[in-house]
Amino acid sequence: MTTMFSKRFVAVGLIVLSGCFSADGAKDQNENWNLPKVVEATASDKTKVKYREVKDALPIRKTKYMIRVPENWNGTLLNDLDYCKKADSYMSMLLLEKGYALSGTVRRPDRGQSYDPAHEAHDFICIFDIFESTFGKPKRIIQLGCSGGGTVTLSMVEKYSDRIDGGIAACAATSQWMANMHLDGLFVMQSLIAPELPIVDLVDYENQKLEALGEKWKVAIDEAQQTPEGRARIALAITIGQWPAWGGRGEAPVIKPDPTNVRALQESMCHSMAMLLPNSRTKGTTMLERAGRGQLRSNVGLDYAELFENGNTHYKAAVKSLYQEAGIRIEDDLKTINAAPRIKSDPAAIKYWSALGRTHVGEPKVPLLRIHTSGDGLVYPVLTQGYEELVRQKGYSDLFRSAYVDNWGHCMFSTGEWLASIETVMQRLDSGVWPDTDPASMNERAKQLEPLSKTRFFDFPGVEQFNRAWVPTVNDYMGTQE
Repeated sequence: MTTMFSKRFVAVGLIVLSGCFSADGAKDQNENWNLPKVVEATASDKTKVKYREVKDALPIRKTKYMIRVPENWNGTLLNDLDYCKKADSYMSMLLLEKGYALSGTVRRPDRGQSYDPAHEAHDFICIFDIFESTFGKPKRIIQLGCSGGGTVTLSMVEKYSDRIDGGIAACAATSQWMANMHLDGLFVMQSLIAPELPIVDLVDYENQKLEALGEKWKVAIDEAQQTPEGRARIALAITIGQWPAWGGRGEAPVIKPDPTNVRALQESMCHSMAMLLPNSRTKGTTMLERAGRGQLRSNVGLDYAELFENGNTHYKAAVKSLYQEAGIRIEDDLKTINAAPRIKSDPAAIKYWSALGRTHVGEPKVPLLRIHTSGDGLVYPVLTQGYEELVRQKGYSDLFRSAYVDNWGHCMFSTGEWLASIETVMQRLDSGVWPDTDPASMNERAKQLEPLSKTRFFDFPGVEQFNRAWVPTVNDYMGTQE
């Protein structure tokens, strides 16, 4: 790991502090700063692992955090956005028993209105400073996390890599990419099924108004699903948006459809569609636009016929079969979509999400493993494929690997799958060479580490080409694009 940040401020489109205090201690910088109290503790579960604990709020944003260091610390610190919430979980205790120190935060209550991965990254830098001043400098730090924790992990490995040694990003999103994917599917639905229902400019909608809009969209989708034409168009929207057909909302894991069974695949697509309609629960895009204070999504200049061709092979085959069954021409519908008035993003929102640490540009500076569940209907799994394509273009492939788990749901990984991912990055850091990350090797690694755990790494089919990779230009960053 490289040297600590400078004591000076660093400008990255917003003011981001380089650290909370120096390695020499805080009193020489701020007489009011006191290091948190270290508590000796013993786990109450079966492991009985002994550890030292710090639990407090960070000095700048008052974000709650926790650090635990076991007696048999192996020198590695694992840092996670959501650690506080799962500190007493089986996996966290198992990692302590294995000698890992663990740290992280709890998500801030104002996150839905002022989401900022760059600020979350700075919280981590504060934690690292506190850790070093309290327990000593780790031999290595691995940043990891799921969902928003995966998103900020990508920011850390790209922009704050001098403070970490590796990263594991699980079910991670890049905000602008996901927002535009969300737009594409809804734009198809609006163009072909419900032109009177809005899909953008929803930032100022209260939850009650969003729910009412969501109900109208649900009625439109339900009615469309009752006709051959509507079923074909729902499948077209999922395929163009590159949304997963598997991953819709449910109380229990939804059955994975056979991709060669057109009827089962289309029904699963309709089920997934319900998760993406505008309402108070599909808050991801709304959260992004509230933070950026403007319309983030855009489809100016896109050819939706090209976007369709880039889709999943099985999905495209199903769409063509459904259109043939309905007796309508897909070419005519694609012309209708392409002729519809386009949506332009707000320069202020683009400027906000162009800032360093808030977006991702495919340039990991330390070893990074991305893992994703294939049935994730909240953060689409092809985002990982799109990032890998960009990493390859930028020439960073040696620092990147990806692996997919064949399971329904968002962040639904087993303990064995997590342990295999951590071990994979550890081996890469130890040797300088990636171990095999093919599904068979990942499953074997997981079984060795946690024999009774499920292991479901598999070859993810993906799409022909990811549609929505985006890297900000200088004009985007300055908010001066035409």
